[in-house]
Amino acid sequence: MSHKRIPKRRAAIAVGGVAALGAAALLLPHANASQDGGDKAAAAPRTMKAADASDLASQLQNLLGDAFAGSYFDTGKNQLVVNVVDVSGDQNNVIVQAKKAGAKIREVDNSTAELKAAAQTLKADATIPGTSWAVDPRTNKILVTADSTVTGGKWDQLESTVQDLGAGTATIKKSAGTFKTFASGGDAIFAGGARCSLGFNVTAGDGAPAFLTAGHCGVAAEAWSDSEAGEPIATVDQAVFPGEGDFALVKYDDPATVAPSEVNLGDQTVQISQAADATVGTQVFRMGSTTGLADGQVLGLDATVNYPEGTVTGLIQTDVCAEPGDSGGSLFTQDGLAIGLTSGGSGDCTAGGETFFQPVTTALEAVGATLGDAGAGAGADEGIGAEDGVGDEEAGAGAAEGADAGAAAGAGEAVGGETGAGEEAGQEAGQEAGQDAGGAAGAGDQNGAGDQNGDGVQDDSGLTENH
Repeated sequence: MSHKRIPKRRAAIAVGGVAALGAAALLLPHANASQDGGDKAAAAPRTMKAADASDLASQLQNLLGDAFAGSYFDTGKNQLVVNVVDVSGDQNNVIVQAKKAGAKIREVDNSTAELKAAAQTLKADATIPGTSWAVDPRTNKILVTADSTVTGGKWDQLESTVQDLGAGTATIKKSAGTFKTFASGGDAIFAGGARCSLGFNVTAGDGAPAFLTAGHCGVAAEAWSDSEAGEPIATVDQAVFPGEGDFALVKYDDPATVAPSEVNLGDQTVQISQAADATVGTQVFRMGSTTGLADGQVLGLDATVNYPEGTVTGLIQTDVCAEPGDSGGSLFTQDGLAIGLTSGGSGDCTAGGETFFQPVTTALEAVGATLGDAGAGAGADEGIGAEDGVGDEEAGAGAAEGADAGAAAGAGEAVGGETGAGEEAGQEAGQEAGQDAGGAAGAGDQNGAGDQNGDGVQDDSGLTENH
């Protein structure tokens, strides 16, 4: 089962979103490496794709160690910005390597350890329902948000805690909406009177076909159907909510089920090649059974959200809209990378608001499942190389030019040392990855189950409950 149902009332938004998705794919430039080999050119930040930036950021985090203080993707310049602290001595050589890899280096005041300590203080002193906090690498601070229920003494407590952290460590803002999970409604899935959205089809650790959705959907019901009045087709295997995440693995009851890794947009599908970590600043797209397709940016990482049901940690904060019924739905990039599962937030797709997502990479690791085409993933990994790094900067440029969805290879090779698989192997692997995964969208059909209106009630049969 893939994402097949888009409510007719949101069809115009979905079509507009698809058009924007296609336009962005055409306008987004290929990663460009300097060709003259000069020291000045080598140190200049390179333009790159968001997928490249995510891969390069992960490698630079390992390279920089304690000096690394977060990173984000500058969409205006198509550049990766990496924050560093305490640059001195031998670390200067590491900074030079990071610049040669193509990143823009920015010295900041707050280290990763200091921001994590601030988050722990918030957890201890301000765990209040209706609040959240996440690391914002663009400001090098903790972004604290309070919804409309945080008033009076609760607001005073939160504000006092943030002030004690210091203006240089954390900022606070009010949200007009209320933090809640969006369970009700990719494809709609049903259990009794509840409705959620399928996130991504995966393969469970035992080889069984399965899918990921929100954990608060998984704990709400055990057996799920792909139609409101239909027989169950899948059973919850594992679910986490609240706590360290909001995700569930649901196995199809029929082991012969064909479950491709794709997101259905109604009139076309986006093929999902693999899972990837979120990068602040990256443009992302969300698919849900209530509101269809929506897009926005990643605003913060490692977010903690205090829902009425309990605290959830390790989420992605975005400005993508969502509504009841979208819970569990897929968050992905135009390149076909799976990023997250819709958890909850505030607002709606009229007024906007904050929406939080469970990272797919964390969920996959926790449940022992895999996602995507192993062939495409292998091509990208081959371009990046093993422990010793792959190729030189010229090889990285060749891989980047050859790959749209697999262009992370190009960015990765720039970090590599002088030993590795070599220029020719890096170029070929990157080019093959680009050819294999370059077509992000294919033809699809809308296999609707009736119109669904804003309150989650399905026009032809009546949906009884939204969470």
